Amino acid sequence: MDLFTKYYSEWKGGRKTTNEFYKTIPRFYYRLPAEDEVLLQKLREESRAVFLQRKSRELLDNEELQNLWFLLDKHQTPPMIGEEAMINYENFLKVGEKSGAKCKQFFTAKVFAKLLHTDSYGRISIMQFFNYVMRKVWLHQTRIGLSLYDVAGQGYLRESDLENYILELIPTLPQLDGLEKSFYSFYVCTAVRKFFFFLDPLRTGKIKIQDILACSFLDDLLELRDEELSKESQETNWFSAPSALRVYGQYLNLDKDHNGMLSKEELSRYGTATMTNVFLDRVFQECLTYDGEMDYKTYLDFVLALENRKEPAALQYIFKLLDIENKGYLNVFSLNYFFRAIQELMKIHGQDPVSFQDVKDEIFDMVKPKDPLKISLQDLINSNQGDTVTTILIDLNGFWTYENREALVANDSENSADLDDT
Repeated sequence: MDLFTKYYSEWKGGRKTTNEFYKTIPRFYYRLPAEDEVLLQKLREESRAVFLQRKSRELLDNEELQNLWFLLDKHQTPPMIGEEAMINYENFLKVGEKSGAKCKQFFTAKVFAKLLHTDSYGRISIMQFFNYVMRKVWLHQTRIGLSLYDVAGQGYLRESDLENYILELIPTLPQLDGLEKSFYSFYVCTAVRKFFFFLDPLRTGKIKIQDILACSFLDDLLELRDEELSKESQETNWFSAPSALRVYGQYLNLDKDHNGMLSKEELSRYGTATMTNVFLDRVFQECLTYDGEMDYKTYLDFVLALENRKEPAALQYIFKLLDIENKGYLNVFSLNYFFRAIQELMKIHGQDPVSFQDVKDEIFDMVKPKDPLKISLQDLINSNQGDTVTTILIDLNGFWTYENREALVANDSENSADLDDT
């Protein structure tokens, strides 16, 4: 008890001293310069530029990376696993001592443990470690590169900032060499839209640089540096020249009166031309239009939503259109409202209409919402069936494909068997 009292008293006394120290709180908020404070704005811009240059100089350059690879190769620890060179912790630390101050951050026990997997000798792969370093350097370089376009200096990019970044990036991407300069503005708009559609769901008009780095879009964009990128990769990459030309070409084909905008009638020919009028009405009610017509930017949001229906951002876009009463959930009324249009199209095409009751029960069985009478956006996302549910409600061709899925699978199996026989 005496010892406890002694130590407790000392601790309490120490805390008093600490509290005295914190009576003087250091300044932590610095007001941003106002628009009319030109000198302060210029000073802030220059200091940020100097800071970013200093950060850039702290990164490993190509020569230093080559030197690091040479040191790692020289200190590899036998035996090799196939063609994979390995290194143990002791040699790992030796390389860290010889590689210079810039590399110090990579040669820690934490990094080694992160890359240590199942090697019975307690070693890590030299190639994996080097790739880890390269990835870190690339991330920092890219962050600095993006930060140079961050005019506000607040860690986010506005639409115009990202447009400038991508426009200046185009000449460095060999896969875009064939693009006409007159198409650049449409290409930039197409590329930027994907970032904002998925990374700015609240439509604030800005995206965090951290979010840009965390998603895979920048990797897809910079993949266009590869001069030998396969045709398949180009077709699946939203940022490739063929993909951008495809999307813009579709827009031009839909624009029958050549006024640069799409009316509801023109948009109705999108895809298989089987979307319901009820759904298209909702698109033009909820989305930004000009005198009742849709511009290219709004069209891009529409395409991104319909081509990525499994993604939460796309489901959020479509859910807003389906939620006709703006209640935050879909009930039997809203499901029936949209499915009636599917039934009408089926009659027009000479098909036997399907009972709404059956479809409604199937939808609720697929989604399994928390509330048995309401389907929320989160219910749709959690069910992993959001793409199927939305397709059933807005597109006759999509509903027909769903309704006849078993026959289509059987037909595919028969065709595969026939091909095997031949």
